[in-house]
This record gives sequence, C-alpha cells and structure tokens, in this order.
Amino acid sequence: MKDLLDLSRYRVHQSGKVDLDKYPTDLGDEREKKALKAALEKDTHRISELQETLYAQGSHALLLIFQAMDGAGKDSCIDHVMTGVNPQGCHVTSFKTPSSEELAHDFLWRHAKAVPARGMIGIHNRSHYEEVLAVKVHPEFLAGQHLPSVADPTKVDKDFWEDRYASIRDFETHLARQGVTILKFFLHLGKDAQKERFLERIDDPKKNWKFNAGDVKERIHWEAYQQAYADAIGATAADHAPWFIIPADDQWESRAIVGRAVREQLEAMDLRMPVLDSKAKAGLAEARKLLEKERG
Repeated sequence: MKDLLDLSRYRVHQSGKVDLDKYPTDLGDEREKKALKAALEKDTHRISELQETLYAQGSHALLLIFQAMDGAGKDSCIDHVMTGVNPQGCHVTSFKTPSSEELAHDFLWRHAKAVPARGMIGIHNRSHYEEVLAVKVHPEFLAGQHLPSVADPTKVDKDFWEDRYASIRDFETHLARQGVTILKFFLHLGKDAQKERFLERIDDPKKNWKFNAGDVKERIHWEAYQQAYADAIGATAADHAPWFIIPADDQWESRAIVGRAVREQLEAMDLRMPVLDSKAKAGLAEARKLLEKERG
C-alpha cells in the first residue's frame, strides 16, 4: 500500500511531452481498498489540523485544481479529501459555461477572481485549463470570446494554443511568487470505466440527477480530449505548479492519493501558529486581570 501512495508515481513537475498511456487509470489491487480508506482518514485528520494553522498564520494560500473527463469523480474526491476542514478556511469554485460578463474579459479573469486569499485553501472544480481543453476540442467556442486575433475560430493554429499555455504558465508563476502554492490533479479515467459510471447514473434512480446526455455525446471526442490533456499537462507542469495524473477508475485510489498529496504539501509549507510579540502578550495579561475581576 505504501507504494500506491508514492506520489512520485503520479507527479509531473517539469514541462515536456506527456504520454497518458504510460499512466494507469486503475492500480488494480482490490486488497488495498481497506488500507487506502484508513490512510485517507488519517490524512484528512492531519489536513484539518494543518488547515487551521494555515488560516491562523495567514501568509500562504493553497490552490487545488481538479480536472477530469466527465464521470471521473471530482466532486466526491473533493468531498472526501476535505472532510473535516473548517468551511471558513476553504472555498470551492465550480466553473461552468462562461457568462456573457466573463466572456467579455480575458480568459483568466474569472479564475483570477477565485484565487484563494492568504490563509485559505481554494479548490477549483474545473479551471482555466478548460480554455485549452474543451475549447481546444471545440474551437467554435472561441466565437463567443470575440477575440480580435481570431477571424475564424475553426482555423486557429498551433501558435494560438502555445500562447495560451504561456499565459497560463505566467499566471501560475505570478501566483507562486505571491505565496499561493498550486497543486493540479488530473483524475485519469478510462473510457470503459466512464461508460460504467454513466450506465450506473441511468440505472440508479438516486443518481439520475447526475446524468447528462451531453456527456455521452462528448465520448466521440475521447481521443481529442486525451491529446488535449496530454498537451496541456506537458506544457504547464512546473516545480511550483506540478500536475498529478491520478488513476480514477477506482475512486478510493484517487481519493487516497489526492489526500496524501494535499497532506504532504501542507506539511512541506512549514506552517506555524503565530507567535505573539511582547505588546500582544501584555494585552493578554491585562485581559486576564479584567476577567478575573469579573469572577470576583
């Protein structure tokens, strides 16, 4: 089980060519499920403790980015990993189809607005990467952005996407300089596993609400999406903003690996509770005296 939680198996921290076929979608050991659940429970408890220190210190922020094909379990992964975290110190933003106001701004605008403040953990359920994923697979979406450099959205060239990768790299480098630590998770789901989850949503009345017929239609673009993910990860992985390619066919595997990554990152930030100066300590002493007089 220790090997399954070795993050070096999943981490991409330098830019370069990425071959998703070399990363498993399923680790394939059912015997480890109980151990993975126990590890996640331990890690979520530790994450809760560290989040409190992060909030109290107020000098760092942690941004967790989740990307995946539909049905990969982003919502449940976020829910399980962040169990026990104080809601005051954590905020989840789910990015849907851009509004008319958002389309009137640059493609990073709405994402910059959602960057966590110092002391906070921010979670982006989908993110600015949709602009080089869904939009790359469906370049017709660019028409709504009214870009002066794009006369025909269906004819944008490689340079256009390279420019977007560069903008993303610059954005994330800027955030890192401001004390925002970034972890990016691609929940790597197999096509057969996605089919099973869609069928489960259709067959289980309690899960019908999750089903979206449009998600099934998108399966015809599966290979294009896989290539778009490989290109985006390869172009934007960095030491200060690493990608983790997480096997997602088994949700307990993905939850445990993400939980371990978040825990280890928070521990690596060397968080400390604030130390009061002499003036603040004197104020505490004075407050104690006043309270003790009340008891008298």
